[in-house]
Amino acid sequence: MDLQKIKTLIEFVGRSRISELVVSQDGTTVRISNGISRQVTAAENSTVVRQQPARAPVVTDAAVPEGANASQMVVAPVFGLLHRSPSPGAPPFVKVGDVVEAGQSLCIIEAMKVFNTVSAQKTGPIVCILADDGQEVEAGQPLMEIG
Repeated sequence: MDLQKIKTLIEFVGRSRISELVVSQDGTTVRISNGISRQVTAAENSTVVRQQPARAPVVTDAAVPEGANASQMVVAPVFGLLHRSPSPGAPPFVKVGDVVEAGQSLCIIEAMKVFNTVSAQKTGPIVCILADDGQEVEAGQPLMEIG
């Protein structure tokens, strides 16, 4: 593998949200990491990198708006782009005042062309929506409150 190709890969990892890239060519393996603590694996004999399934983060009191109950907050499981509807032009999954059932889809977070559905953990009304459609959200960021 030539030095120019390695430099190009380093620039790619720096510009993207990929935390680590492993490339093998002609018996040489190069691992490039940007220091973000995501779990990734390289597919055997391939340059494709897959992101491991995200674990839902634990919400601390610091991340919860004042006066809200942490057990009632719906948080983003991964960093990505929030979609409040199942497809462009479709009505949103939920609105403020809608009563949702446990397991019901609330929104979608798109991360690296992977669509992660966020579901309600409890039954109750949507009290407030804290993130807008098309907004980038961080893992652990509160999205909605269920009363």
